[in-house]
Amino acid sequence: MIELRTPAEIEAMRPAGRFVAETLATLRDETAVGTNLLAIDRRAHDLIRRAGAESCYIDYHPSFGASPFGKVICTSINDAVLHGLPHDYTLRDGDLVSLDFAVSIDGWVADSAVSFVVGTPRDEDLALIEATQTALAAAIAAATVGNRIGDISHAIAQVGHGAGYSINTDFGGHGVGREMHGDPHVANDGKPGRGYPLRAGLVLALEPWFLQSTDKLVTDPDGWTLRSADGSRGSHSEHTVAITDAGPIVLTDRSFLGVD
Repeated sequence: MIELRTPAEIEAMRPAGRFVAETLATLRDETAVGTNLLAIDRRAHDLIRRAGAESCYIDYHPSFGASPFGKVICTSINDAVLHGLPHDYTLRDGDLVSLDFAVSIDGWVADSAVSFVVGTPRDEDLALIEATQTALAAAIAAATVGNRIGDISHAIAQVGHGAGYSINTDFGGHGVGREMHGDPHVANDGKPGRGYPLRAGLVLALEPWFLQSTDKLVTDPDGWTLRSADGSRGSHSEHTVAITDAGPIVLTDRSFLGVD
């Protein structure tokens, strides 16, 4: 069921959005060559406890997951792009890191993701990250009253295809509110003018993710981590966005912290 939020409810979602933004900025700043993925999860868990927030991931067990997730953040590295289950891996020079993080504060959820390189970056990795960031900006710009879900999907796809990437539509954006995943699904490719009409009060997690040379995924033995089928690298960018009559509000915006 698609739910619309009142202006007061959107305001009530701001603390969760701000905390998610601050946490991702902190984790990005602290993550470097030599950081272990389990240390990232422990740090995120500590920040959640200090804030009195509630993880959306630790008990999460959807149909596509082999078991409850058991951690509080997704850490996807290199050819992993989604749902990366933190494990005993120490980051190496040039690793492409995607962090995806969602919490609930006072019963309201915010969800966001960021990708970056630790150490010496490859040009092709920087281009891939920039493409997902540009696609996210295009998606947000299309998230206006009077447009449709397909307009958001098309905006993402124009950027992705324009940069030469193929696009998987199995996983994408979604409604967010009292729960992390709700209706409607927002595919990362679609036709403009199609789908659910965007109305004031709709809150969406918009999340373009691209792989360098495939749109096919394989699942790790952990039952969660999704990797490219050909070993090429992936990037993931995500914000929680409220659609209002005055335009989109990015609830997980990090720009006030001086980061993208």
